[in-house]
Amino acid sequence: MNFKVRAATKEDCRDISRMIMELAVYVKMADQVKISHEELERDGFCPNPFFECVVAEVSEEYKSKEGFTLVGYALYFYTYSTWKGRSVYLEDLYVMPEFRGNGIGKGLLSKVAEIGKKKQCVQLQLSLFDWNTQARNFYAAKGAQDLTESEGWHFIRFDNQSLDNLANEAPKD
Repeated sequence: MNFKVRAATKEDCRDISRMIMELAVYVKMADQVKISHEELERDGFCPNPFFECVVAEVSEEYKSKEGFTLVGYALYFYTYSTWKGRSVYLEDLYVMPEFRGNGIGKGLLSKVAEIGKKKQCVQLQLSLFDWNTQARNFYAAKGAQDLTESEGWHFIRFDNQSLDNLANEAPKD
């Protein structure tokens, strides 16, 4: 199947938003999605973007049953490891189910790796659900290490009230 991976544009945000919801449905967390395509436009296409994104696009002849030509995306941002230096964090990698098995996921992942290497990143990191063995196998086949098993890392989050409480405890200027 012919497809191309390219940098996302502001005009792609409706499709990216659609696929974010499809991913959320897949992982049984659709009720957790609070972001809109307007927020994606604002946060990804401003002078200092919070994220970058690449999309997989097929030609009209291969469009989805619903008529979509954007069939996958990889959303990522840059972080910093105090031990290793520049890093890229892959927040989402998604390919519509009817297009899986055609190398699109590998194309998206490889493009993010290539972009990271050009920006002198020394590692690509991501997290995924422990039950998603298909994704775990995909990343492992590409050489990823599961740090949960090998190094015992835990992924921690503050949000909602816990984030508010923490912010309210910040020293005042």
